Amino acid sequence: MTDASEPAAARSPGALDGIVVLDLSRILAGPTCTQLLADLGATVWKIENPRTGGDDTRSWGPPFAKDAHGEDTDLSAYFMAANRNKRSVAADLENAEDRALLKRLAARADILIENFKPGGLDRFGLDAATLCARHPGLVYCSISGFGQTGPNRDKPGYDLMAQGYGGIMSLTGAADGPPMKVGVGIADVMCGMYAAVGILAALRHRDRTGEGQHIDLALVDSQMAWLINEGVNYLTSGRPPLRRGNGHPNIVPYEVFEVADGHVIVAVGNDAQFRRFCEFLGRTDLGADPRFATNPARLLNRGALLSVLTHALRRLSQDAVVAGLEARKVPVGPVNTIEAALGSDQAQARGAVVEMARGLDPAVHLLGNPLHLSKTPVRYDRPPPAFDEGSEALHRYLDDTDSDP
Repeated sequence: MTDASEPAAARSPGALDGIVVLDLSRILAGPTCTQLLADLGATVWKIENPRTGGDDTRSWGPPFAKDAHGEDTDLSAYFMAANRNKRSVAADLENAEDRALLKRLAARADILIENFKPGGLDRFGLDAATLCARHPGLVYCSISGFGQTGPNRDKPGYDLMAQGYGGIMSLTGAADGPPMKVGVGIADVMCGMYAAVGILAALRHRDRTGEGQHIDLALVDSQMAWLINEGVNYLTSGRPPLRRGNGHPNIVPYEVFEVADGHVIVAVGNDAQFRRFCEFLGRTDLGADPRFATNPARLLNRGALLSVLTHALRRLSQDAVVAGLEARKVPVGPVNTIEAALGSDQAQARGAVVEMARGLDPAVHLLGNPLHLSKTPVRYDRPPPAFDEGSEALHRYLDDTDSDP
């Protein structure tokens, strides 16, 4: 576990130090993006609606972080997963004073990110056309379910619907079972990652030319983009991919196997590895069998091969399989629980979990950022904010910048 209590002044500068983000997003896709920008050093002002109690995910619990008296706070685990290093500001877009405050901030921001329905900010004067015309250097990123154009532009977008519409659920789950969503909001998370890449590219262009731009990003677009090999398999062959559970569409054996005390993953990537796998099982005949000797042959005879392998591996322990195949340089690994994964020595060595102090309240434990930059490492300066705790800081910031010569 990484201790994030080191004073900010003692740390290396962040890659995005000096970049100011006006964050009008909520739930997961936008907040994932802005947390990543904040980890890299950007100042993120997270705007939350006081009429709704802030970001919807503040109430998506339990569990919740506790205060010094052991009572639940407004920090659900879901909210904390995507909102560290930000300052929370309560502002109601229906309120003229609050709108004026946000427009002052937009004039000083490098980036604005929002996830309203297309056209949802027009009546407030906070839409891309208005603000980009007024502030030509602004990078404005809009995230929506289906994008700013197309016949579905006005439909709402949630992760589950994006997974369904975008095709990934048709590939996920047991071969003889129903379509299945991925266990986390992966469409939202990947959309947030694409948003961060797009924003950084737009900043690079802005720094060269002075021109900002509008980034139009859709949950469904990004979901379709990361269909990756299965999407291109379909485009190449014209045949819809099938659900295969934990099996791979192009490689055999490459899946999860039951062992005597749990499960292991065996990921055979080439024919030499397959022969070494067979040697470990004491079945060198399989490696020489023309039905299984090459990967294309194994694909054609997947069922027959898996029947043999499943029976052989069920007799062995997880430790024996992992140790035996690692010794033969055959890719293998355990199927860990989250507890085992985050508690592993590898996770500890790589900072997969960080502890962030919260004054007198108990510290919170969060997932670390996986980026390891040698010159501008990610920072953990601020724990996820309580609702509206950054309002005074925003007023000071705007007053200070207003008085700059």
